[in-house]
Amino acid sequence: MDTSDFGRFSDPALLILASLAGGEKHGYAMMEDIEAMTGVHLGPGTLYGALSRLEQSGMIQALPADERRRPYQLTTRGTAFLRQYLASLKKFVYMGLMRLGA
Repeated sequence: MDTSDFGRFSDPALLILASLAGGEKHGYAMMEDIEAMTGVHLGPGTLYGALSRLEQSGMIQALPADERRRPYQLTTRGTAFLRQYLASLKKFVYMGLMRLGA
């Protein structure tokens, strides 16, 4: 089954936070990492819109530009949010698998 048909389950902000959990990255590197990790391709408009919202909310911060590329990293707030969100998903997955008898 191809999960890309599920749309909203692959929320761009969550994908970006998960990508940045592996270390700082600029936009194109995030797009490649997210696609390799999940098979979801984020277009530049979606990516940069989500980056802006995440930065405004204090979840990520922009680092000094390296030539034309601006890397981003998780903040303490972003790390805590991602950890809590993934823990809730873990519980959800566990319960779903139990109900399926797996």
